[in-house]
Amino acid sequence: METVVKTKQKIQLVDGTFSPSEASDVIIALLEQKINFHKLQRLSWCEGNKDANTKYPDDRIQELEKEKIIAKDFINSVRWEGKRLRIDGVLNITLEE
Repeated sequence: METVVKTKQKIQLVDGTFSPSEASDVIIALLEQKINFHKLQRLSWCEGNKDANTKYPDDRIQELEKEKIIAKDFINSVRWEGKRLRIDGVLNITLEE
């Protein structure tokens, strides 16, 4: 019997039209979750090794914090126009060899 291994997958994480407040809640929650992931990753790397190289999670946390500010600024600029925001967030997952 032949086994087929799926090497790609898509997950439709967010798909909809939102008010600026709703869009802000969704986007900020996703960014905060990813920031927390990297903070836990950094903590895990440092457990038992105070000299661990945490450059990657440190840099990602900074990048995501900047993205959070950019997202908030964008949403605030649209908020006063009374428009809604469309969010289409797809996770593309690929098996790495």
